Amino acid sequence: MAEHPVIEVVDHDRVRVVTFDRPEALNAFDDAMYHATARALEGAVVDDGIACVVLTGRGRAFSAGQDLGEMGRIDPTATDPDDTPGSGFPHFLDTLAAFPKPVVAAVNGLGVGVGLTMLLHVDVALISDTARFRAPFVPLGVVPEAAGSLLMPLVLGGQKAAEKLYTGEWISADEAVACGLGLRTVAPDRLLDEALDLAARIARMPVASLRATKELVVAARIDAVRAARNREDAAFARLVGAPANLEAITAFLEKRDPDFRGL
Repeated sequence: MAEHPVIEVVDHDRVRVVTFDRPEALNAFDDAMYHATARALEGAVVDDGIACVVLTGRGRAFSAGQDLGEMGRIDPTATDPDDTPGSGFPHFLDTLAAFPKPVVAAVNGLGVGVGLTMLLHVDVALISDTARFRAPFVPLGVVPEAAGSLLMPLVLGGQKAAEKLYTGEWISADEAVACGLGLRTVAPDRLLDEALDLAARIARMPVASLRATKELVVAARIDAVRAARNREDAAFARLVGAPANLEAITAFLEKRDPDFRGL
């Protein structure tokens, strides 16, 4: 077992389980957690003994999304994963979007922001029947990330994606499965066991064939995903720190509703 300050990595035979481990922050992603998760995935790429990865969270949240305390200093175009504040998000998304082995998500609870959009890049998601999801980008005065502007309409359908993106309204576990964000709902006490069982069945297959198949799946959309992320990054850079974004973050920290009148 290998441990990191903000994630836990445990290998079960040919399956690597990466657990987001900031339960006190509802597994919100800060730079350290983005980088640690990316490196756990990168290690699985080069480890011929790993055939499948499971992503899950500790506590009552899968992930509450971006740590808003870091949001004001994010540079979405940063490329140095070690030295540049805010570089963790692109490092993680670059790694996950092009990951060449199967990924199963065991969505144990709340999924907000990247806790939702990362599901667009995994292969199979099993969802706790108590989970719920939200794409809060417009309510935060910014835009979708992780190619959500491309993939949410493709997965959810155009009108359902528009409703959820434009309003930031919640998506229940049942609704998430019905619109294609997950394979099925599972009772919370059975979730990780069922995810591990599925991952083990995948991992019994030949790694070379799994990898070649996953690379074909990724290749079919990677250029479109990169183009969407570039467009999103440009729009995000224009809007982060603007009055609506600052009002949204201030309201969040002050535990009140934002007031966008006049903005």
